[in-house]
Amino acid sequence: MTVEKKEIDWGNLGFDYIKTDFRYVARFKDGKWDDGELVEDNHISIHESSTCLHYGQQCFEGLKAYTTPEGRIVLFRPDQNAKRLNRSARRLVMAEVPEDMFIDAVEKTVRANLAWVPPYGSGASLYIRPYLIGVGENIAVKPAPEYIFSIFVMPVGPYFKGGMTPINFMICEEYDRAAPMGTGSYKVGGNYAASLEPNAKAKASGFADMLYLDAKTHSCIDEVGAANFFGITPDHQFVTPKSPSVLPSITKYSLIHIAENMLGMTVQERDIPVASLDQFVEAGACGTAAVISPIGGISYQGKLLTFNGDGKEVGPVITKLYEILTGIQVGEIEAPEGWIHEVC
Repeated sequence: MTVEKKEIDWGNLGFDYIKTDFRYVARFKDGKWDDGELVEDNHISIHESSTCLHYGQQCFEGLKAYTTPEGRIVLFRPDQNAKRLNRSARRLVMAEVPEDMFIDAVEKTVRANLAWVPPYGSGASLYIRPYLIGVGENIAVKPAPEYIFSIFVMPVGPYFKGGMTPINFMICEEYDRAAPMGTGSYKVGGNYAASLEPNAKAKASGFADMLYLDAKTHSCIDEVGAANFFGITPDHQFVTPKSPSVLPSITKYSLIHIAENMLGMTVQERDIPVASLDQFVEAGACGTAAVISPIGGISYQGKLLTFNGDGKEVGPVITKLYEILTGIQVGEIEAPEGWIHEVC
C-alpha cells in the first residue's frame, strides 16, 4: 500500500502532541460496548459528574507502530498492552475492553493515519495512546455507569531529548510515587499526577527526573516517574527492582527476555537497596516512550554516583540491548514468536 506521507521533519520530532487525522472512540452503556467508530474531532464531550473527573476512574496505555525496511507497518506486542489495560480496569472496577476489540481498534486507528507513520530509518515512530475513562451521571463514590474507550496517535521522536545519551537522575527522598499495596503497579493517571511536582523539582535542579524509593521503607529503588529502572553488574547480570508498586513494563520484560536468551545474561528481579547502587557498572531507565535511556549518574544525599566510568558515554551492554530491541521493533532482527503484529 502506497501512502503519501505528511511533510514533517521526521528526524527532529520531539515527544509532543500532534493532531492526526482520525481517532477511535467506543462507548460502553447498558452492559455492552458499541461497535466503535473513527472520528476526526479530537475533543470529547462528557457529563460534568463523570467519575474520571472526580474520582480518578481512568487508565491508559502506550505502544508504538513502526515501519520496517520492507515498508510494512507493525506493532510491538499489542496483546500485552491489551492485557495490561484490562488489569488496570479490573483494579479500578471499570468495564474491560476485550483483547480482540483492543487490537482491532489499534489497527483501525493506525491504518486511518498511515500518512503520519514515520518512514523507516527516521528514528521516529507512531505513538499510540489508548485510554479508558468512566463517564455518565454519577456523583457518588462508585463505579461509573458508562465508559469511553478511545485511541489517538501521533508521530514522535525520543522521549528524552538527546536519545541514547546518558542522563542524570536524583533520588527522591521527600515524596512517594505510590503507596504499598496501592495502584503503583497499574497504569492509572493518579500515579503520574503524583510525580509532577517531584519531576519539576528534579528539572529545576538540573536532573532529568526523580528516581523513587519504595514507600514502605525508603531504602530500596522502585522506579523512575515514567520508566522502569535496571542495572548491569560487572559479572553480566541484569538486575531490576521487584516491588508491588512498580508498573510491569512491557519494554522491561522484553529486555529481560533479550538479556537471558540472546545475550546469555543472568536476570534478577529483587530488592535493590539504594546503598548498593555502586554494584552496577551500567544503569538505565526503560519504557515504551523512552525505550532505553542510559543513566549517567544518580544523585543521592548530595553525592553523584556515575556509571560506565564518568557517566558521559553509553555502556556496551545497554548499547547492545538497545540495538537488539529496536532492531526487533523495526523488523531488522528476527523477533521472538508473537512479538510483532503486522498492520499492513
